[in-house]
Amino acid sequence: MASVARTDLSKSEKDELCCVYSALVLHDSGADITADSLQKIITASGNTVEKYWPALFARSLKGLDLAGVLGSVGTGSASSAPAPSSAPQETKKEEEKPAETKKDDDDDALAGGIGFGDDEW
Repeated sequence: MASVARTDLSKSEKDELCCVYSALVLHDSGADITADSLQKIITASGNTVEKYWPALFARSLKGLDLAGVLGSVGTGSASSAPAPSSAPQETKKEEEKPAETKKDDDDDALAGGIGFGDDEW
């Protein structure tokens, strides 16, 4: 949403963004992320959100390793990452084959110059 102006966001998108920022503030301060603490941050920032948003975020983030999630942003998920290996990796280079070109009968004729074969004049 960084490329979208705040004024162009829908009410629902603004509410969600307020909850995300509030959860990040709480996480950074080491506080528990609860519906009440989210609502306090949102109110203190001068924003209002629909009642269900703080509770929804609190339930969604409960038991989640938020530090791990934030640390893996942009690096892909840990479950899809290949396991580290102590064995050296061999890289096989595939041999490049020259592209085969189709020869037309016309090509043979033009290659000889005049194009009438071995006939003499």
